[in-house]
Amino acid sequence: MIHKPYEVIIIGSGATGGMAALTMAKAGVRVLVIERGPELEINEAKGTEPCNMIRRLIGVTTGNYQKQPQHPGFWKSNPLLFANKKANPYTHPPKAPFIWTQGNQVGGRSLTWGGITLRLADEDFEASKDKEYKLEWPISYKDLESHYSEIENFLKIYGNKDDLNQLPNGEYIGKLPFTESEERFASNIKEKLNLPFIHSRGFGVNENRTKWPRYSSLGSTLKEASRLGKVELLSDHIVEKLVLHKDKKSAKSIIIVNQKNGERSELEGKLIILCASTIQTIRILLSSEENNNSNGLIDPSHSLGKNLMDHISTCRFFTVPVDKNLTSYSDKNTNNPLSGAGSFFIPIGRDQSTKNNFVGGYGIWGGIDRFEPPDVLKKYKSTKTGFLIGHGEVLPNHKNTVSLSSSKDINDISIPHISIVWRENEKRMVTEMNRMIELIINSGNGNIIPANEILNIPFTKKILSKSVAIKNDAPPPGYYIHEVGGAPMGNDKENSVLDNWNRLWECSNVLVVDGACWPTSSWQSPTLTMMAITKRACEKAIMDFKG
Repeated sequence: MIHKPYEVIIIGSGATGGMAALTMAKAGVRVLVIERGPELEINEAKGTEPCNMIRRLIGVTTGNYQKQPQHPGFWKSNPLLFANKKANPYTHPPKAPFIWTQGNQVGGRSLTWGGITLRLADEDFEASKDKEYKLEWPISYKDLESHYSEIENFLKIYGNKDDLNQLPNGEYIGKLPFTESEERFASNIKEKLNLPFIHSRGFGVNENRTKWPRYSSLGSTLKEASRLGKVELLSDHIVEKLVLHKDKKSAKSIIIVNQKNGERSELEGKLIILCASTIQTIRILLSSEENNNSNGLIDPSHSLGKNLMDHISTCRFFTVPVDKNLTSYSDKNTNNPLSGAGSFFIPIGRDQSTKNNFVGGYGIWGGIDRFEPPDVLKKYKSTKTGFLIGHGEVLPNHKNTVSLSSSKDINDISIPHISIVWRENEKRMVTEMNRMIELIINSGNGNIIPANEILNIPFTKKILSKSVAIKNDAPPPGYYIHEVGGAPMGNDKENSVLDNWNRLWECSNVLVVDGACWPTSSWQSPTLTMMAITKRACEKAIMDFKG
């Protein structure tokens, strides 16, 4: 048992919380990691079928899961890893829905992470200097390059060095093969459209059910940090707010609430690192701010909670014909599981933006023959099923906000009010993504099909026909689970909440390293960059701490 007082308190145990804990533990610093949810055994977290399906159906019919069933991940994971909406409430404007997927357990949302690891490029950091953005990154690709490499080597991820300006190479242990259908599809796309068609980068499927997946903090960063003997974990406790010293120049402690009995207590720490996930981190900061606290945080920029972003997305399912004359043809479905690395990417980047009257970049993720249903359940025989999902950058908008609702939860903590809508720029991007996706499918000899025709089962058709993922318009914000912004890094305190080392301008012993610190959203999957930002900020904090 590590004795109090703790040198560092880390709030959150997901991807960034695990990286913060590992960075500190490697430096010999004593750490307390606080997680609002329970610590689950591995078998409890994974669950089994049909028990998981029964839990899903019960959760949907009782209203405990209202928005989460819209996301495909809900249907392939144990629903226990998706927070109960009734027990974890939030509000949004009636005409501006937000799908907030929370993962309240040790390991956080890293347990349900899709496992795609893409670096941001030079252009993604530099593009924030355009007039349309208002906010600027105070760091460049070079500031994160070595951290990217060290994290990739530690995580042992798959990928291929494709030498693309819009998607820098990483450090990989190899690449997972395309399926036969993907190989033929790729050949057509490269020949007819001259688009980059690459192996996706990230993790393969976790085939050992007795071990935590490597893409989770419990199977990588938090596991290694715990092995070093410097980390203690406190689960089932919600962080309500920070407590500052009287001079308001540094944080003294945090107020936590025991989830099991509702009791409040105070924990002191010399350094506090917020890794609670974007919206929860903003909620904690707002609860600690001077507007809501007599001796609270000062935000000189008055921008805390503003400029919330999420990737905008659009999806199409399709079939491609199977050539029965191929020597490798088989009527049986092959085992080609979908994963972060077991799939493909068409990284468009920012090249198309100026040509199509929008600002920002986008990429298209896809797979073919990765989730093939049995032939007896397929409507379209002698075909393989594929999908393409475009996800694009969303520009900062001060009208897209997280604030504190007048409503409170069962622990008398103010709940978040999330207000974000797509602007015309994002809508124009979706129009272009849909055009490009349809062009790619047609060029690959594919045939677009509605999602409710993948399975030839009446009740499945009814459920899928209501899914927001298959509408022509983009799903509402939050759907893609890539929310960032609200407490951005910057070069000066008048326009940002944090400095270039992720420290609060007026309270330098508080770091914000999760998605809340992003000035812009870029288009790539953000988790790897969040981890790199965390590692960089924590290493600087260690130097200051020991100095």
